[in-house]
Amino acid sequence: MQTSPSSRTSGPPRPDRRAVAFGGLAATCWAALAGPAVAQARVERAPAADAPTPLPFAVGGRVISDGEDLTYQWPGVYFEAAFTGVSVFFRVGAGDQILHLLIDGRRVGEMIRPAAGLYRITGLEPAAHRVRIEVVSEHQAGPARFGGFALGADGVAGARPRRRRQIEFIGDSHTVGYGVGRDQRDCTTEEVWASTDNSSAFGPLTARRRQADYQTNAISGRGVVRNYAGAAAPTLPQAYPYALFDGATRYDATDWSPQVVVIDLGTNDFSTPLAAGEPWTSREALRADFEATYARFVQTLRARNGGAFLILLTPPSAEDEIAVAVGRVAERLKAAGEDRLAVLATGPLAFTACDWHPSRRDQEQIAGVLSAFLDAHPEVWDGRRP
Repeated sequence: MQTSPSSRTSGPPRPDRRAVAFGGLAATCWAALAGPAVAQARVERAPAADAPTPLPFAVGGRVISDGEDLTYQWPGVYFEAAFTGVSVFFRVGAGDQILHLLIDGRRVGEMIRPAAGLYRITGLEPAAHRVRIEVVSEHQAGPARFGGFALGADGVAGARPRRRRQIEFIGDSHTVGYGVGRDQRDCTTEEVWASTDNSSAFGPLTARRRQADYQTNAISGRGVVRNYAGAAAPTLPQAYPYALFDGATRYDATDWSPQVVVIDLGTNDFSTPLAAGEPWTSREALRADFEATYARFVQTLRARNGGAFLILLTPPSAEDEIAVAVGRVAERLKAAGEDRLAVLATGPLAFTACDWHPSRRDQEQIAGVLSAFLDAHPEVWDGRRP
């Protein structure tokens, strides 16, 4: 059972400062991971004289466009393109971020707070390739940007990658992958930021197993009605309608229609005791507000996503407080006619990552719980009841 310290620091990771120059461009060749077609891949700054041709690409996650760059603040954003050639260019925009660079599904580099500018991946075999850039960091302090892919004269564009399945994950720091890269509970603010990795969180792990596109709409420290330790900031349902954390730029969901929506909330609502000045006079009042607000939020998701199947996760908590409250939410929804919904317990977790957060093994366990359910109910992808 999770004790009260296990989420005592579910607050947002905040980057301290920008690294100088390349900001930690890891252009190492990851030869142990790469296959023959990408074993000699290198990541480098592109010469200023290069003027490559734009390469069409697919986008995963919530982004907005200003005509040149794509801007994003929610975690889990990724970009993909297909091409034939020996190299591919990409442009990084402003903003603190960590990028994982993949060719044909294998990591060929990592960029930590890269300086804005044009880069290229070279040393590829002359063959058809897929390039993918995953933004794995969290950006509560401000948005980050990406300027797209491009090809040199020797490259030929391929069809943009597309997947039939879409799955959305809504939550807090557990869903973000907060501090998952460090197997220790005591971490500095900088260590938390540097070790947060959404690609290792249960959402992307599950989506990759299902060959699905995904969105990670989660913010560390946020709850349904109450943020960690009563912090003053929009709750997750309040922030959810917006593409950025400005409360003004609404998200256009025209191209997003997930068949499955997974919600993992409640840790921040209940993990700390109520303090003087908060709007709830008792724990019972907090639970009642949580249940009513959570149910309304799920109903807005139902209205927005039509036939999507909804999964409510229950993380461990003292005296199973979250599980009991979420169970009541499900009962309320079913009484109102909701019939495409399931409640799944994550099971016991070790919480050995930064600030008592789920470890890599914990994240794999949660992904296993979700995958087992989806394997047992493949009909949910087709809009049918399990």
